[in-house]
Amino acid sequence: MKILLFTLSVATMFGQATQQKQDRAPMTFFLTSAGGGDGANLGGLAGADAHCQKLAAAAGAGDRTWRAYLSTSASDGKPAVNARDRIGSGPWHNFRGTIVARDQAHLHGDTLDLARTGNVITRNNALSEKGELVNGVGDKPNMHDILTGTQPDGRAYTDGADHTCKNWTSNGEGSAQVGHHDRNGGGISWNSAHPSRGCSQENLVATGGAGLFYCFAVTGQ
Repeated sequence: MKILLFTLSVATMFGQATQQKQDRAPMTFFLTSAGGGDGANLGGLAGADAHCQKLAAAAGAGDRTWRAYLSTSASDGKPAVNARDRIGSGPWHNFRGTIVARDQAHLHGDTLDLARTGNVITRNNALSEKGELVNGVGDKPNMHDILTGTQPDGRAYTDGADHTCKNWTSNGEGSAQVGHHDRNGGGISWNSAHPSRGCSQENLVATGGAGLFYCFAVTGQ
């Protein structure tokens, strides 16, 4: 009798855990667990997208189309690309199924009310594709500088300066705009806190980065 009750209890617990996993929203947002390893030279947008897709596939989410949240500047006759235009319309959920933004307006604070309340991208919610926390201020090493090349509204810069390390092809000269996934350390913006010192891996690390970037699954289209 005791054995039967124990077996039924285990079966119930397993069934509940399985149901909870099935009920959880699929992952459509993550912070890369590793960068490309060559500073801000990501192989352009195509290389960055491929990195997102590879990491997502390793995490069992490769059936979705993944895009790097990166802007590029107008160059060589090609128009600028806005990060916000690459990722669909939302909603987006992290590894745990927690919603980080309902839609573009929520993600970027497109109204005064939304800008005041903000999205839910924080250190506790900006998880990697493995479901792990990423180091921020107070951790060693600090890795909270996240490559974006983007203004707070998710659009590319138009001032003619380099904010994208030559459209994500430079590991030397240039600079990249970064955000802070932990909303800490001299800038609370998740996507546009300050420019990097340079584009090399060493320069990214020196100011609290590791060449990481956000990946979003294209949703709502």
